[in-house]
Amino acid sequence: MVSISVKYTGDLHCDAVHGPSNAKIATDAPTDNKGKGEEFSPTDLVATALATCMSTTMGIKAQELGVDLRGMTVSVQKEMSRDAPRRIAGLPSEVHIPLPKNSPHREVLEQTALNCPVHKSLPVEINRPTKFFWEG
Repeated sequence: MVSISVKYTGDLHCDAVHGPSNAKIATDAPTDNKGKGEEFSPTDLVATALATCMSTTMGIKAQELGVDLRGMTVSVQKEMSRDAPRRIAGLPSEVHIPLPKNSPHREVLEQTALNCPVHKSLPVEINRPTKFFWEG
């Protein structure tokens, strides 16, 4: 179990502290929802969680396979709903992998990304197409 504490500091800002490491993240409401957009918004962190989870689990699998994914990039576009209730409607992502298209590890690495814990924790209502680009 991991403990995360959040303090509301006013003006739609929060400071979050990761219990085990004492690392800090600040948030702000987005500009399209009464905030100033000065920090990640809570929904931005969901998109960030997806991208970093795919990267991390692929990195773990790559280590097991003896493959170096250093330089891999993942980008996620957060799309909010236009109707009520306000929610994340889509998280399309692109994964750029520094390995050749014919890598023998292609299938297992792609499946690892698509089965990361965050991917599996998001509801099916959130559209999350993922495109892989093999660029080695």
